[in-house]
Amino acid sequence: MTAPFPRPNSGSPQGCSVVVVGAGPAGLTVGNILRAAGVDCLVLETETREFVEHRPRAGVVEEWAVRGLERRGLARTLLERAQSHTECEFRFAGESYRFAYTELTGRHHFIYPQQFLVTDLLRQYADVRGGEIRFGVRDVRLHGLESGRPSVSYVCPDSGERRSVTADFVAGCDGARGVSRASLPPGRARLARHDYGVGWLALLAEAPPSSDCVVFGMHPRGFAGHMARSPEVTRYYLQCPPGDDPANWPHERVWAELRERLGAAGAPPLREGRLIEKRVLDMHSYVVEPMAFGRLFLAGDAAHLTAPIAAKGLNLALHDAFLLGDALVASLTQGDHSALSGYSAACLTRVWDYQEFSQWLAEMYHGTASGDPYRAGAALARLRRLFDSPVAATEFAERYLGVRTTG
Repeated sequence: MTAPFPRPNSGSPQGCSVVVVGAGPAGLTVGNILRAAGVDCLVLETETREFVEHRPRAGVVEEWAVRGLERRGLARTLLERAQSHTECEFRFAGESYRFAYTELTGRHHFIYPQQFLVTDLLRQYADVRGGEIRFGVRDVRLHGLESGRPSVSYVCPDSGERRSVTADFVAGCDGARGVSRASLPPGRARLARHDYGVGWLALLAEAPPSSDCVVFGMHPRGFAGHMARSPEVTRYYLQCPPGDDPANWPHERVWAELRERLGAAGAPPLREGRLIEKRVLDMHSYVVEPMAFGRLFLAGDAAHLTAPIAAKGLNLALHDAFLLGDALVASLTQGDHSALSGYSAACLTRVWDYQEFSQWLAEMYHGTASGDPYRAGAALARLRRLFDSPVAATEFAERYLGVRTTG
């Protein structure tokens, strides 16, 4: 994209500079960057404010992402409340191995549930920076994306009337099932997809964490994961068949499998509690290329879905939002369109790096349960190398933390 982007909609009573579709981490970060620069924008969200502030999601935030939020005045509450993790733990072949990644890199992970971050971003955007947002809108449609006057229409939840807003640009941040990705004309973008052939039973337990760090269990019965969410709530994962029914996993079966798959010599017993969420995630990923079409720019899960294998999705959404928000500000306030023109290519460097790491990690997680002796042996060799080779350990730590990724 090399053509300049004039601003035909400035001053229009039914228009604004940017319409942001979706009030998730990407959309709200873009909105906050625009408002901080004095750029008028409108955020549209199909759910209620209460829903988006309480929707449980992953909470592993990489240090570079937190520093990016901090530079933009968006990390104060996170820095006050988030936990810092400096190591993780692998359990396989009946043994437990601590992996101190901060000792290798000087960096750490922040643990801060996504719904807390969304609440922070929403309050900053709407309540502090005076950004306009409309919740509960229905039947959102994008129009004229290749024209100089794109628009977004929606049905108002109060009146039932269809309303339309013109804009200079549209930021599509409405996730994997949103209208933004669906609005790309056939043949104008490439969708690269990978199916891992496994499912994860995602669980939230009303129970204190059983470890002071993230725990990965590689077992012949399948992968298991333990991730603290708060002092009272723990996220667990259990590998299961894709498309499995959560009803097949009653309380007793869940805890029996977790005890088996996370068991290791010397490991403390799991702290069990009531299961407050059970859902099956089919492990797959996709990437849309390019992440821009006309005056529509995709960010977050609208542009790429990363299976939660490496906890990269939230971090990629924030990376997109930093680049897109800054590029839109430069274009709209300085007439500098270079960053906007290069937005897709700049994002995709990190996107593909994280996709490849997730694929590499998936084979280590799932190989021991594949039923294939070759894959199982190779997965165990990969695991042992992390503890036998300082070079392999450092490379893994840097990729796990996103330290050396460019773009």
